[in-house]
Amino acid sequence: MSTSSVEIKVCLGTSGNAAGGEEVLRLFRHYVFDRAVEARIGTRCEFRKVGCRGFCSKDVLVDVIINGSKTTYQSVKPIMVERIVDDHIVGGGPIPEWMAGDEYTSFHSKQYKIILGPCGEIDPENIDDYIRMNGYRAARKAVTKMTPDGVIDVVTQSGLRGRGGSGFSTGEKWRICRGQKNDTRYIIGNVGEVNRALAEGNPHAIIEGLLIGGYAIGAQKGYLYIRERYHLSVERLRTALDQARDKGFIGKDIFGSGFDFNIEFSFGTESFICGEETALMESIEGKRAMPRYRPPFPAEKGLWGMPTVINNAETFSNIPLIIGMGADWFSSIGTAESKGTKVFTLSGKVKNNGLVEIPMGMPLREIVYSIGGGIAGNRKLKAVQVGGPSGGIIPESMIDMGLDYESLRKVGSIVGSGGMVVFDDEDCIVSVTKFFVEFLQRESCGECTPCRIGTKRMLELLIKITDGTGEIEDLDTLNRLSGIMTASSLCGLGRTASNPFITSFNHFRDEYLAHIRDKKCPAGVCPALVVFMVVPEKCKGCGLCRKACPAGAVTGEIKKAHDINQELCIKCGACYKVCKLKAIKKQ
Repeated sequence: MSTSSVEIKVCLGTSGNAAGGEEVLRLFRHYVFDRAVEARIGTRCEFRKVGCRGFCSKDVLVDVIINGSKTTYQSVKPIMVERIVDDHIVGGGPIPEWMAGDEYTSFHSKQYKIILGPCGEIDPENIDDYIRMNGYRAARKAVTKMTPDGVIDVVTQSGLRGRGGSGFSTGEKWRICRGQKNDTRYIIGNVGEVNRALAEGNPHAIIEGLLIGGYAIGAQKGYLYIRERYHLSVERLRTALDQARDKGFIGKDIFGSGFDFNIEFSFGTESFICGEETALMESIEGKRAMPRYRPPFPAEKGLWGMPTVINNAETFSNIPLIIGMGADWFSSIGTAESKGTKVFTLSGKVKNNGLVEIPMGMPLREIVYSIGGGIAGNRKLKAVQVGGPSGGIIPESMIDMGLDYESLRKVGSIVGSGGMVVFDDEDCIVSVTKFFVEFLQRESCGECTPCRIGTKRMLELLIKITDGTGEIEDLDTLNRLSGIMTASSLCGLGRTASNPFITSFNHFRDEYLAHIRDKKCPAGVCPALVVFMVVPEKCKGCGLCRKACPAGAVTGEIKKAHDINQELCIKCGACYKVCKLKAIKKQ
């Protein structure tokens, strides 16, 4: 084989590592050098670790680029590496059966990856890769050629809204903070769960955005707030910070402008409440993470009583692009009120799970069916929950709505943390609602009565309903509780904790009534309301159900119809799942 360049890129985000990416990369190096590929191709073969591309279910993803021609392999295991080297890199023939196919193409084709794009292309541990794609150019422009107010004007005109919660104008928040009569100000980047891929794949974008924000508001110190267990995110952000300091992008007299700015880590707890910005500040100050009363708002009186801006890592990752490309460029993406793109985690009953970036306003149908590839097992879509645990449950009948701040607010949901879970007709919406409320009740800090007592009482009532002991009056109580919590809880957790119930009850009222009046779970999920029975005319006596039953409730002889002892049955559904003849029914 005669060629001039070979490059091998291996996805090494958290998912890629879990799938064996480090070993895959090691073996590529081993076999390439073992085959003396360098001598054959007459140039140095480059190996590059890159961040997550979002299609986590197909990791390890590997690009083999020969003379600029790229072939992407999916689900690469260490045992496959030798053949890829021999057949493709040395022999010149790609291996079709291992190549990424239509699923990979459809997953990416409808996305608009302006901040996730670099994550699968550059080495996150090499600042020179980031600089080659114009990294820190926007920061230099802001600090040396623009006034702080000029930076804030551009961010405001772009229409960028905070990507971590209620969607407040980023530029307005910065302007309020800058306008305070204090010499000391702080700026904080919250690296939450959805932001891990950004931290792992393009950490310098977060740092550059934080730097520009610090300059704009007049802060000399910034914090990266992150959970310590996000080991890979912490490692790559730490490496990126060290590299940025070595280049003079962080520290004293940045770009010779006289502007000083430093960034340090603050490691958070596992508490969900730390997503609330005042609780986050309490955590940084070394206190128990509990929300503060507002006003004053953090931009007025925040960390240690000083004006403070808090945005999440996704928001900051947009800043270098806005300063570099201009406000008009950014505002041309999305809708009239919701500009730009948004990152979501697409999970649940879709064929293609992963991390996606879409233009604001994209119809939910396109996300589920074009990007997500449709419902797993070709079942019927039932609902989509958007916005994380506090988000709303959107029914299939509203699948054509656009995904933006205004549209979601109208249906009782939020953009929130960017979670998106798809449910099919085998899911029980009442049980799903109970799951989310249980999480929120557990994560409530307990500071205010409406949330502390409200979430607990909501959970108790939902448990009653799924256990078959619910009453119609319980629905009235749940509705009253929802109104009280929304109106009087101290922070966003309590005010949105009832969203799963309100939206699910509005759209799936019949399912609640079936649980209460008919004592049935239409989806056959709630154990107390399900009876598993053998259909004698279908049962061939194969014995699979008897072997699968952990309680010994299934009896019968081989080649004769079996039976289920209802007194012994624990309603686990193991028999139903293993029966290949559909001889067991739920009712």
